[in-house]
Amino acid sequence: MTDRGLTHDLGAGLTPGLTHLDPLGRARMVDVTPKDPTHRRAIARGKVFMQPETTSLVARGAISKGDVLAVARVAGIQAAKRAPDLIPLCHPLLVGSVLVNFRIEDTYIEVEAQVETVDRTGVEMEALTAASVAALTIYDMCKSADRSMVIGEITLWEKTGGRSGTYRRTADADDLVE
Repeated sequence: MTDRGLTHDLGAGLTPGLTHLDPLGRARMVDVTPKDPTHRRAIARGKVFMQPETTSLVARGAISKGDVLAVARVAGIQAAKRAPDLIPLCHPLLVGSVLVNFRIEDTYIEVEAQVETVDRTGVEMEALTAASVAALTIYDMCKSADRSMVIGEITLWEKTGGRSGTYRRTADADDLVE
């Protein structure tokens, strides 16, 4: 069978329970209309690894482009609201709140994004997008001082609400990243 000129092997590689595939293996958006709206929250974190001199410049507000963390915070908030524009099968939803915070250490800046809503689907993708774009913004703001920066460890740390309940990343899972 073809779909827009692409051939699909209908039986190969399809795992039962994949919600974003129709019975023929084609991408589809999950129908969330039967679900009841509930309070949902997700927390995602990521890190921008950099030279200690760069973290010092950020902490002192001495980066030539301006207040790195203020700009990154606004970028993360905007990104959370635009996640469905970036991720093809992500549902648009009413984002109730977005908080983006930072922790500066010697060799990295940690980004934490928390997103909340009352809706039919979760906000994990919004939180992950917020953390990612805030990290990218830190890179952009600091690249003139340090082109060796590395963005990494973008991770869902917690999600609450919905049918699947609460998920919290364990310390054991964190050990796998390092």
